[in-house]
Order: sequence, then C-alpha cells, then structure tokens
Amino acid sequence: MLDHGTPIQPASLSSAELDLGHGGRDGGVAWPAPVRPKLRVGLLNNMPDSALVQTERQFRRLIGPGVELRLFSLDTVPRGPLARAHLDRFYGTHGKRAEDALAGAGLDALVVTGAEPKAKRLADEAFFPALAAVVDWAEASGLPTLFSCLAAHAAVLHLDGIERQPLPTKHSGVYACTTVADHPLLAGMPARVAVPHSRWNDLPEQALTARGYRILRRSEQVGVDLFVREGGAPMVFLQGHPEYDGDTLAREYRRDMGRFLDGERDTAPALPENYYADGAALRLDAFAAVARAYRSPALHADFPTMAETPPRPADWQEGAAGLFRNWLALISARTVLAA
Repeated sequence: MLDHGTPIQPASLSSAELDLGHGGRDGGVAWPAPVRPKLRVGLLNNMPDSALVQTERQFRRLIGPGVELRLFSLDTVPRGPLARAHLDRFYGTHGKRAEDALAGAGLDALVVTGAEPKAKRLADEAFFPALAAVVDWAEASGLPTLFSCLAAHAAVLHLDGIERQPLPTKHSGVYACTTVADHPLLAGMPARVAVPHSRWNDLPEQALTARGYRILRRSEQVGVDLFVREGGAPMVFLQGHPEYDGDTLAREYRRDMGRFLDGERDTAPALPENYYADGAALRLDAFAAVARAYRSPALHADFPTMAETPPRPADWQEGAAGLFRNWLALISARTVLAA
C-alpha cells in the first residue's frame, strides 16, 4: 500500500516582530529589516509509484523546513490508483500541462527528478516530450533548475543534443567524487565526498565540455557527478543521487533481485559497490550464487532480510546537505537582487 506519509503543505510566512528598544531613530523605535518571504521551490517528481513518496521525503530533507516546497508531476508518467489519489490530493498539476502549472506557481527554483527508464532510447520514453517542454519553459523563464539523474540526461539531450551512452554494467553504489573546479555550489565542502549513483547510462565528459557545460565534480570510477550550465537559466545537473536515504540502494538491489527471481530480467543484479559491510556483502553474495544457479520465485522466502544485511552508515548525507544549502543560498541571493 502506498505510504502517504506526512502531507507536505505550503509553509506559512513568519511575521516580523517589532523591536521597541531605544537604539534606533524616529522617536527611539528600531525598525527591523524587511522580512523576505520564504523561498518557493517546486519539485517535479516523476519517480515511479513505489518511490514517489520516498522521493518527496528525500528532497524535503535536503531542501529543509525553511523553504516552501510545491509538488508537481508529469501526467505522462504511468500511475496506479493509489499514486493517482496521492497526486490529486497533494500535487499542483491537476490535469494541467506541467509547464503551465509551474508557470502559475510563482517559483524561485525547481528540482526535476528522473524516472525509471523503460525505453532503450531516451527520446522514446513516453514522458520525454512533456519533460522537454518543462526544460524549454525553465530556460525561457530563467528559473534556476536542478536536474537529477535521468532528468539530467533528458535535459542535455533536448538542449544540446548530447546522447547518453549505455554502460556495460550498471553503476550502483557509493563512490568517491572529487571537486575539479571552484564554484559557489561547493563552498565550504571537502574536496572529496561520497555520492550514491544508480544508473545504466552515462554522459561523456568530453561531449559535455565541448558544448560549454562546466564539470564541478567527478569520480574515477563512474565519471561526471555534478556539472552546471551557466549560459541562460542557471541549471545544475546531477548524475548521482545525493538525496538517497541510507537504505535506498539496498531496496533497489532487492527489487532488482526479485525481478530476476520472477523472470522479469535476464541477469541477477550486482551488489552495490562500497555500500555493504563485509559480513552483509558475503551473505548477499552467497544468496546471489544460489539465485543464479536455481532461479525461482520460491527463493524470495530465503532472501536475507534488510535487518540481517544492513548497509554501512550513509556518510554521503552531510555532503548532500551542504550542496543543497549552497544551492538555496545562491537562489536566495538571486531573489534579493531581483527584488
């Protein structure tokens, strides 16, 4: 059953308290500085039903309680009845085209999530035309936008014709990513941070730089992690998933192994790299060997539980919080200049 969690409602604006001390002018009344309204950030959440609410929570954690978060989704992403009910209640699209709903929301910034890939070619995904229209709208309006994983791939394909390249094996795990350029997004952060990645495709670094994208962080193991497009609307692109909870990669691995046991995929998934402690990894590897040899839905009953095979602590979350703090600070400064 879909876990609706705590409803995410628009936060009310805090009121200014008048300081009636005697240090100011105008008869001894010290007037406070004008209060800026809270930032209003949109989340265009295109994740599948099973991850819809979890994704809301992940980005809410990173964006924080001091920002008004407004929720949207593309209507071309297939939904079941429970997810549809959740969208109808809490999301602002309500049958409108996504770009029209976003345009009427008065946003200061936008986060666009990816979706679970279905088609071999990204341009053949059912949601691609609608997502491309959102990219065009963000570019034309100058709205600062952050694209996550598959949404980043779709955006650079639409904007600059850069095709993602299929990988021989899935990048799944937590990888050390190193800063390669100075940028306010990375202010005060360590030069090397851990970032989860979970993807079957990659954007070639040379193709990105040739078209003017600036690489900010990369990994020797999985390539480009974070990059920006600074001409036109400020756009930030993530190939990784800094928003992930500590157990997200474990849940994805269990989902994919379950699909293998049920015959929905041809090969068993590889264990996420740099993610499990040695004991948990050994236990899961032993089960995977049995699954490859005797694939059957009956083996679901023998799958080691999450409690028996916990992942390592989520040491990427501090770096993720720093990245989003810096992004929101840049947006806040931009709104002050525009006021």
